[in-house]
Amino acid sequence: MILIETHSLKANIRNMPLNEDDRKKGLEILKKMDLLKSDETPVSKGLLLQIIDMLYGTIWSKDDLLSLQERSMITLTVLVALNRENELKSHLRGAKNLGIKKEKIEEMILHVAFYSGFPTSVSASQLLNKVWDSDETNSG
Repeated sequence: MILIETHSLKANIRNMPLNEDDRKKGLEILKKMDLLKSDETPVSKGLLLQIIDMLYGTIWSKDDLLSLQERSMITLTVLVALNRENELKSHLRGAKNLGIKKEKIEEMILHVAFYSGFPTSVSASQLLNKVWDSDETNSG
C-alpha cells in the first residue's frame, strides 16, 4: 500500500517543481553558467525538469557551505574521473562562465589523472582546450 501511494505521488509531481522557488533558483544558476543552450543534445522534458528543480534548485543553490564555484569544481572532478565527456563539455563552459580559471581546472585534471587514469585526464584536457579555444574564437 505504501509503495503504491509513493509511486502515485511521484507520478503526480513528475512535471511539477518541488516549489516555484526551486525552479526559479535552478533556472537562475543554469543561466549564470550558460547551460541552457539549445545546441546541446536534448533530454526529455521530465528529466530536464528534475535537473532544474532538484539538482540545481535544491542542491546547487545551497550556498551555506559550498560556493557555486566549489560545486562546479567538484562536478568537473567527478565528470573527469567518470570520463563523461558530454556532460563535461557543458560543465567546462559553465565553469568558465562562473569565472573559474583554466589553469585551476588543468591542475585538477592533473591531480585526477593519478586516481582515474591518464586516458581520462588526457580526454578531459583535450576537451578543456577545445571549449576554451571555441569560446575565444566565438567571442573574438
